[in-house]
Amino acid sequence: MSSEMLELFLTAFGETLFMVGVSGVLGAALGLPMGVLLHLTDERGVMPRPLFNRITGVIVNAVRSTPFIILLVAVIPLTRFFVGSSIGTSAAIVPLTLAAAPFVARLVETALREVDRGLIEAAQAMGATTWQIVYKVLLPEAFSGIVAGLTITFVSLVGYSAMAGAIGGGGLGDLGIRYGYQRFLPEVMLAVVLILIVFVQLVQSLGDRLVRRLSHR
Repeated sequence: MSSEMLELFLTAFGETLFMVGVSGVLGAALGLPMGVLLHLTDERGVMPRPLFNRITGVIVNAVRSTPFIILLVAVIPLTRFFVGSSIGTSAAIVPLTLAAAPFVARLVETALREVDRGLIEAAQAMGATTWQIVYKVLLPEAFSGIVAGLTITFVSLVGYSAMAGAIGGGGLGDLGIRYGYQRFLPEVMLAVVLILIVFVQLVQSLGDRLVRRLSHR
């Protein structure tokens, strides 16, 4: 591999790390409170709000069921509003975040459902407020499940970031399309695929190790 191609790979990998890292953090920041609200406002939750829960659930499901390649194009006006451009690594963060947030919300909601209801009822009996129940019971008890959900989200974002290369989002996906596909260099495409596989395995392994440590506490 030439030094020029090696530099291209390093740059593309850095762009992928940037896209996945930033969109993952932003998606978690939006999805975590959304998931908590979905759990709290469920009909069996601490503060049932059936109408709010239904409307929020429909919005979350609508975004989750939209294929990412369509979402990329559909949110171009929003991307231009926030970033000023619809092309490039920074621009790809907007649709990646929008794809991650509802995904995280549902995973967080699922993790919170696994918390023993007896603990919640005991906290209520002792006069705990809703937010005390959230911070002192729900989140600590479901933390390992939430971390597992975030790991799945980051792994999914790696694949989404590669797809963003189809519209000039940068990263390894863009490198694979421009050189591997358009310039008929299969070895470049193969190298991109192998790097993505190793990257996903690393993220999954780190996430699984963290979940195991949290579960043993």
